[in-house]
Amino acid sequence: MNLASIIENRKTEKRVALTPEIAKKYLSLGFKISLPKDYGIHLGFNDQEYKNSGVNFFDTEEELFKNAEIFIQLGLPDNEKLSLFKEKQTLIGSLNAFSNKEKLENLKSKKINCFSLELLPRITRAQSMDILSSQANLAGYKAVIEAFQIYEKAIPMMMTAAGTIPAAKVLVVGAGVAGLQAIATAKRMGAVVFATDVRMASKEQVESLGGKFLVVEGSENLETDGGYAKETSDDFKKKQDELLTETLKKIDIVICTALIPGKEAPKIIKEQMIKNLQSGSVIYDLAAIQGGNTVFTEVDQIIEKNGVKILGEANILNKLPVSASNLYAKNVFNFISNLYDKETKKLNINLEDEIIEKTLIK
Repeated sequence: MNLASIIENRKTEKRVALTPEIAKKYLSLGFKISLPKDYGIHLGFNDQEYKNSGVNFFDTEEELFKNAEIFIQLGLPDNEKLSLFKEKQTLIGSLNAFSNKEKLENLKSKKINCFSLELLPRITRAQSMDILSSQANLAGYKAVIEAFQIYEKAIPMMMTAAGTIPAAKVLVVGAGVAGLQAIATAKRMGAVVFATDVRMASKEQVESLGGKFLVVEGSENLETDGGYAKETSDDFKKKQDELLTETLKKIDIVICTALIPGKEAPKIIKEQMIKNLQSGSVIYDLAAIQGGNTVFTEVDQIIEKNGVKILGEANILNKLPVSASNLYAKNVFNFISNLYDKETKKLNINLEDEIIEKTLIK
């Protein structure tokens, strides 16, 4: 089978779906690989590295579409490139199935198999394919680094002859993969870390990393079967607001990571809460692209309110594109390995396999 990947819009996406290291793994399974010229050059992956592995290069992406059977991407290509897809080709990536329903319906009408990897079930067998976890892990780390860079005080406690500098106090809102990595990173850098989450199962994980878990009075475990956070009741929101309003009086840096798949991000940090933060505090909102966890978050901008700086980016992983590409490429390879029948050398779209059934756009 001929596998290909086309260049993403580099203004918004610096990651690539195929690295030279992973190209070798596909070739060892019997795939042929085709790429456009300068596919990974911006990340230091020059064409010769890929060629040394056995990858073929084409001058135009139109030529790729004539030859390829499977395309692996980060996101859904633009309309111009989508029009080049041929019947019975396969597209695999993070296709944002909730927001791109119309485009994906058009691809389905052309008998194109579309697999959206953000829909992977949270099961043990799918862990090595889990793009949300691998990318969120890096995002949580980088969010802390970005927030600390803007914060204008020292992070760890420092005892000097001139006096003691207290450790910065960090609050992580949402203790999923990104939140847990944010906790670990902030602790390693010497901060005192607090965390909150609607899922009570997170308490043990937060405490194992040295964080202090804030429990909403009378809270219950608001977790879906898939391991995601549920929407909360009005009563829970009121109690959460009271807890955060009081807690934020002593917090220097807030890392927001709370997301609900396919929906606008919940507004957790309200205007009055931001007034409780001391001037010079920083909020980094990883939920910015889905509307943000604060009422003031704006994508790719630093907003200042009452001396508090609030920021969030459309794609924080563009600041770690090599590491993010390496992990993403491995996730996709593991997914295709599960989909590929080595005997027939064809894709086996077995809908009795939960991984395939959940990710295929039907």
